[in-house]
Parts: sequence; C-alpha cells; structure tokens
Amino acid sequence: MAVEKFQQHPVQELMEKTEGSKRFMEEASDVMPGGVTANIKHFAPRPIAMKHGNGARLTDVDGNEYVDYLMSYGALMLGHGHKDVKEAMIEQMNEDGTWLFGAPHQLEIDMAQKLKELYPSIEKLRYTNSGTEATLLALRLAAAYTGKHKIAKFEGHYHGGYDQMLVSVNPPVHEAGEESTPVATCESKGMHASHQRNTIVLPFNNLKACKDILREHRDEVAAVMIEPVQAGFIPAEEAFIHGLREITEELNMVLIFDEVKTGFRVHLGGAQALYNVKPDLTTLGKVVGGGFPVGMVGGKDEIMMTSSPTQGSDVFDSSQSKTSSAKDVLFHSGTYNGHPMILAAGLATIQVLEKEIQDVFFKTEQLKKRLEKVFAAYNIPMKAVGSGSIFSVVLTDKKKIRNYRDLQDTDLATRKEIDIELLNEGIYTKPLNRYSLSTAHTGADIDKTVAAYERVVPKVYGRSR
Repeated sequence: MAVEKFQQHPVQELMEKTEGSKRFMEEASDVMPGGVTANIKHFAPRPIAMKHGNGARLTDVDGNEYVDYLMSYGALMLGHGHKDVKEAMIEQMNEDGTWLFGAPHQLEIDMAQKLKELYPSIEKLRYTNSGTEATLLALRLAAAYTGKHKIAKFEGHYHGGYDQMLVSVNPPVHEAGEESTPVATCESKGMHASHQRNTIVLPFNNLKACKDILREHRDEVAAVMIEPVQAGFIPAEEAFIHGLREITEELNMVLIFDEVKTGFRVHLGGAQALYNVKPDLTTLGKVVGGGFPVGMVGGKDEIMMTSSPTQGSDVFDSSQSKTSSAKDVLFHSGTYNGHPMILAAGLATIQVLEKEIQDVFFKTEQLKKRLEKVFAAYNIPMKAVGSGSIFSVVLTDKKKIRNYRDLQDTDLATRKEIDIELLNEGIYTKPLNRYSLSTAHTGADIDKTVAAYERVVPKVYGRSR
C-alpha cells in the first residue's frame, strides 16, 4: 500500500499544478488525435504544454518554470533561443534576400565541407529534412549499391517511424524470442507482416550471434544500421563495433551509423570518432539543425554517387534519356533539402560547439557523479549511464548495461515515479527519457537538479540517511 501511495501522490500534485495544460489538451484533442501531432510528445496522464523557452529553462502555460533536460530530444545543444543561431538566420535572409532558393546555393557547400572535416568517413553527402528521412535514404542507397533488399537492425534501436525500421524498437521481452536470436516484432498498427521477414533483428553487443545471423542472410541483407550508442547512452563495446565493421565488409553489407542522436553530442565527430571506425554511410540530424528540421546522409563516394542525377533520367526528368529510365536511377528529392536558413543555423551551432563542447561534457560528468552520490547515500543502486552530453538514470545493481534487455531488467517503474516527482520540483524531461545537456546549462542549474534529487529520492523510497 505504501508503494501505491507514493505512485499516486506526485501525479495528483502535478495535475493540480498544471491545470492550464489540462485545458490546453482538451482543446488540442478537438483538432489533433490525442491532442498531439507526434506520439512521442505524449505521456500519461497528460503532457505538459509549454509557452516559453530561454537558455536551459522552459515555462509551461501555467507559469511553472523547469530546468530542461529533454532539450527537444537532444536537438537543442545550445539551449533555447541562442543568439548566434538567431543572428545567423537573420543574416542569411538579409544577405540572400530569401529563405528558400529551390536551387543550389553556397551554404550547401559550406556545410558539406564542415561535415567532411569533422566526419572523415563522409566523402559526399545529401541533405534531407529529418533524421528519419536520412535513414530512409541511407537504406535506399545501400539497396541500390548492393542489389540486395533486406535490412538488419538491432533490438531496442530506433531509426524513424516508418515500417521498415519500426521493428523491435521496444518489444515485450516475452514476445521477443531468445536474446541471441531476437524475433522481429512489428511496433505499430498498419504494418504489413512482410516487414517481420525483411527486417532482420540483431542482438546489440553480441558479436558472435550477429556474425551467425548475418552469415545466414549474407545474400539478402543490403545494410546493417546501428545506433553506435543505443538510445544515445548505452555504448557499443569496442570489440563489438570493430567486429561488426569487419563482418559487414566480409559479407558485402553496407554499415550505416545512425548518429542522429550521437552526432555532436558524444563528440564533435560523433561516436565514430570515439571508436575510430569508419562506417560506409552516416546519418545525422537533430543538433546539426540548430533546432530546425534537418538531416544528412554521407559516406563513401561510390555509394553516394548512385543518387547522382548525372547517372541517368529520374522520375521527374521529362527528357527521358534513351539510355535509361526512372527505374534505373536512385531517386532522391525534396523541396526543402539543403534549406539555406537551416544550414545557416546549423553552421552557427557547430561554431559555438567547437568552442564550448568540452565545457558541456565537463558539466555533464559533474551532474552524473553528483546524482550517483545522492543515491549512494541511501544505499540505492543507480548508474548514470552515458557519455559526452547524454546520459540516463538507470536504477540497477547490474555491473553493466549492455543492451535493450539489460535495460528492461532495471527498475523502470520507480524511475518513472522519480521523474514525475522531479517535474513537481521543476526538473523537466519526459518520464523515462535520457538527459541531454546544452551550452546553456549552468552550475546553478546543476545545483538545483541535485537539490531536487536530494528531496525526491528519500521521498520516493521512504528512507532517511
């Protein structure tokens, strides 16, 4: 009964503090299914509607202020409303006279050169409008390059909300098969069962099992896509990631690093710089857009060139070359690809990070260590798992969190309870989400966060020192 009391109390307190969000969601539900335009923005019993952001702080429609650790799911590494990003966008519009050319422009080259400098695996690149679009294009490039059409992904890894990859992202463990041979599980209504056959699911950080599965499908799998740091905070082991590079080369499979979460957050050059591994293709997004929708795919010249319009006529080429038809050319297009205003914002973001990223990493490590001390004072097992500017609070006595199943075996229910209590204390992240710090987070923000944990932990566990 005591546990039930602690579960209910913080929720009720939060509901009373956010009556304005209740009214907002009632109105929003009249015009949007469930009151949201992206399911990720929802959490039970209802999300908090925000009105204002500045630096590391958010203010909701009721006037409650929060230290923001969600940072728009990691996208805002400079915090809310950074002046350099604003100035770069205004300068671009003033100098160019427009915010959209619909034609090639200089900022496309400038950003590409900067990304090639930071990511040596990128020889050529294409722009998209989101990380999801970037991973979609990467898969099409891999299929065109190899002539194979199945794909392999890892259990617990997310690469976008489309059918091919919305497989075994968060499956019930009792339905997911053996840990070394995961069963492909569809994660949405409306998906065709064929995706369970065409998307091969791999166990993260289990090299032997991966080799066995990939060798079995060597003539079918075009690409292996991986978050080199699962969910941004569970790292691949060195031997695993290097072994994966070797086996994909052996089997003529394109190795794709999805660095949408990790790009610029664990290192300026992404996780591949930490591991000293060159994937065949890299997808980027989030941070590099400065808070605006953007994505990129980059990699080996010979793979990227399959998207070149000089290879033949595509579906929109009315001249219809006599030597090719649309089906002979890899199609990729988008009105907003390489949007000049967004590339200006992204370049400004990178310039700030080149000067300040180490300070963000230092503050993140400070916060992690101090939070671990809070739990240790009450003899509660907790690990702040992650590197760079991302981590998650994991309630476990396991020595190591290696994969999705390890994470599912932690105390997620209490973690959610703590997160609700923290919302009442003015510490914001979506319950059960990772923490993402920014250049805007200060020592005072960290102090406030630690102090909130010092009040919340004994309250939730019913303990005293």
